[in-house]
Parts: sequence; structure tokens; C-alpha cells
Amino acid sequence: MDILTGVAVLALSQGSVAMDVASNELIAQRNEAAIERIEANDRLERDDPARLINLGIAHAREGRVEEARQMFREVATSDAAVRLELAGGEWIDSRDLARRALRMLDRGEFGGRSRVTMR
Repeated sequence: MDILTGVAVLALSQGSVAMDVASNELIAQRNEAAIERIEANDRLERDDPARLINLGIAHAREGRVEEARQMFREVATSDAAVRLELAGGEWIDSRDLARRALRMLDRGEFGGRSRVTMR
């Protein structure tokens, strides 16, 4: 299954309130708007996995591969595992999702549609 099919709409399994990680913007391929929205959301911690993965997706789509790689690596190497919900309803460990994103980045698969994380 590839990460970029439904744009990873990340949702934490702990907590009932959805956090805005620009899922709608990413699904609509509005990458710069997604970056602005995520960066403006002061309710998200800077190291939040959903924030970093969705920012990474947006940066990768815009050709900023090294920025995306850094964000995906930060999540992939984190000691903290966070369960995230993808747009299709699948639940996944944030570190596993970040590793998938890194493999996709290495294969040059960030162009069109991506799985977005929803919070």
C-alpha cells in the first residue's frame, strides 16, 4: 500500500478532538496552503508526528526533498509511537508511516496524490 493514495489524514488514537493538520488542503493538492495552515497552527507541537508527516508530504510535492526527508526522519527515529488514522480509516504507527514516506521519497513517488494524516 502506498502512502500517497489518499493523503495521510492523521488522527491520534488518544483524544477525541481533531487537530487541524491541513488534510483538506493536501487532498486538494494545495501544498503551499497546507504548509501555511500547519505552520500557523499553534495547537500543534513542533515535533507532532501528524504535523511533520503532512508538512513533509507538502514539501516533497513541491520539490523540497531534503526538508521533507528531515521531517520524515524525525518521526521515523522518534522514541514515541503515536497511532495515526489515515484518510481511508487505516490505523498505523507514526514511525511506520514515516518510514513508508522515506521509501517513497527515495523512489521519487511524491508528485500527485498522497495519503494525508487526519487528526
